[in-house]
Amino acid sequence: MIDLDMARYAVFVWPAWAVTAGVLVAVVARCLTQARRWKRELERLEGGDQ
Repeated sequence: MIDLDMARYAVFVWPAWAVTAGVLVAVVARCLTQARRWKRELERLEGGDQ
């Protein structure tokens, strides 16, 4: 069983985990957004919108 009781350190550890998770979600969202933009730009440049 995983022991998630961190006693007095929990006040530092849990926010650090939350910030890390938030940053990772933001990075993935940004990458997906940029990939969609690049794909649209590539289609435009190749003449795919005609």
